[in-house]
Amino acid sequence: MQKTFSIIKPDAVKRNLIGHINQMIENADLKILASKKIYLTKNQAQIFYEVHKERPFFNSLVEYMTSGAVQVQVLEGEDAVLKYRKIMGATNPDEAEEGTIRKQYAESIEANSVHGSDSEENAKIEISFFFSGSELVE
Repeated sequence: MQKTFSIIKPDAVKRNLIGHINQMIENADLKILASKKIYLTKNQAQIFYEVHKERPFFNSLVEYMTSGAVQVQVLEGEDAVLKYRKIMGATNPDEAEEGTIRKQYAESIEANSVHGSDSEENAKIEISFFFSGSELVE
């Protein structure tokens, strides 16, 4: 079984969509191993999204991700990274397939409701950024 990382972003948390999104996750045969609601600090958001530091949207992304609570989660399942990326849908909700989280719930490219790891290696890094080993209950 593979693990991946998920963030339910501030726009979705504010609209009380955590349960709806988690239902879509569980319907895709992904198990939620760990989940907690947190407020990202500016420093945490800058470190987490450091890969985008030189991109023009970096400051806006950091501001958005610190604008409200987020739900960080560890998901597990067969091909979890790929499976979660598929149910998230394209980054741009206008290009996302019907039935995906972003098609159904995203407000814009930035406020696109969810983040998911793009590789197994990044999933490990992202999971360890937010969760200690003792928080991962299988």
